[in-house]
Amino acid sequence: MIEETDFETFLFISKNKYQIFVYDKNNFKNLYNKETKIIDTIELENLSNFLDENIYKIEKKINNFIKNIILIIEDEKVLNVAISLKKKNYEKYLDQKHLENSLIEVKDVFRENYQDQIIMHMIIVSEVNKNDDCLFLEVNFISIPNSLTFYFDKLLENHQIKISRYMSGNYIKSYFGEAETELSMMANKLNNGLNKNEVQLVSKSIANKGFFEKFFQLFS
Repeated sequence: MIEETDFETFLFISKNKYQIFVYDKNNFKNLYNKETKIIDTIELENLSNFLDENIYKIEKKINNFIKNIILIIEDEKVLNVAISLKKKNYEKYLDQKHLENSLIEVKDVFRENYQDQIIMHMIIVSEVNKNDDCLFLEVNFISIPNSLTFYFDKLLENHQIKISRYMSGNYIKSYFGEAETELSMMANKLNNGLNKNEVQLVSKSIANKGFFEKFFQLFS
C-alpha cells in the first residue's frame, strides 16, 4: 500500500479536457494519469462519470483511498487582480511583523472588494522596497468564484473526496514557461512552495524557503 503522504492527486479541468493524475512525491513520477477530451464546455455530469471511471482504478492501483484532491482549473471565470500598497513607515525600518501586517492588509482589501471570490494564489509580484518614509508592496491575486467552487466541492463530496486546494492552470504553466511540460510535476512543485514570493494559503511544512518563509504559515 502506498501511504497517503507519499502521493498527491490532481484533477485538471478545462473546457478542452479533464485529466486526473496521481503524483509519486518520492520518485517524482506519475503513478496514474488519464485524460479525456471534451468540447468547449464543463459539464458536471460528464465530469462525474469521468471520476467514476478513474477513482476506483486509482484506489485499486495504489491500494489506498483518495481522500483529498487538488483541483487545477483553466476557465475564463478565473480572476487576476493586482493590488498595490503604499504605506507610511513610522518605524523607519522594515521588520518581519511590519511586512506580515502589510500582507494581511492587502489581502483584506481584496476580500472586501471581491467577496464572491476564493483566493487560489497570492503572489508578491514586485520586491518589497522601502525608503525612509514609505513601504511599497504589489501583490497579484488569482481567484475563482464561490459559485464555481460550490459545484466542484459538492461533486467531489459525492465521491467521498475533499478538494484540499484550488490552483490556476494558467498560472502553473506561465510560471514554468517551456522549462517543463509535465503538469503534475509543475503543480507539485508550486504547491510545495517553489515560488518563494507566493504566500501559501494552506499551512504546510516547506523545505524550500525564501525571503518570505514566515509568510507561508500566515493565513492558515
